[in-house]
Amino acid sequence: MTTPVCQEAVNLVKHFEGLYLNAYLCPAGVPTIGYGHTAGVELGQSITSAQADNFLQSDLTTAAAQVDKLVTVALNPDQRGALASFVFNLGAGSLQCSTLLRLLNQGDYEGAAGQFGRWVYATVNGVKTQLPGLVKRRAAEADLFESSTTPLPQAAVSTATGA
Repeated sequence: MTTPVCQEAVNLVKHFEGLYLNAYLCPAGVPTIGYGHTAGVELGQSITSAQADNFLQSDLTTAAAQVDKLVTVALNPDQRGALASFVFNLGAGSLQCSTLLRLLNQGDYEGAAGQFGRWVYATVNGVKTQLPGLVKRRAAEADLFESSTTPLPQAAVSTATGA
C-alpha cells in the first residue's frame, strides 16, 4: 500500500482546488466534484464534505504512487507531497516528460524546484496562456518542495575521538 501524502500537500490541494459538493463541468469539460475529483463523476451528483475528503486522500495517494514510480532519488515527505500535487493537477505524463523529473533524478533538487514555475500555462480559446492561479499553485508547490516541515531522520552523530 502506498503511503499517504503529508498534510501540507493535502492542504495545498484543498486551497487551490476548492470544495464543490455538487458536480460541475471543469474548464476542460470534465465532470468534477469535491476537490478536483473526476473518476466516475456524473453531472447532478452530490457528495458530503467527508466524501470529498475521502476522494482527495485516495486521489493524492494514487498521485503519490505515480511519483514513487518515476522518482529514483530519495524524497522527504514535503517533496513527495509537492510532486503529488503536481501530478494530481497535471497528470503523471507531464511529470514523466519534464525537465523537473530529469533534474531531480540526477540529484539536482534545487534545479528541480526551479522547474515548477514553468508549468503555469493552459490553453484558453486555442491560445497558450499563463494563468495566475497556476502561477500561485506552482509557487506553493515549489515552496513545499523546498521546505522540510516534516523532519528527515537525523544522521547518527559519533562522539568518539580519533586516537
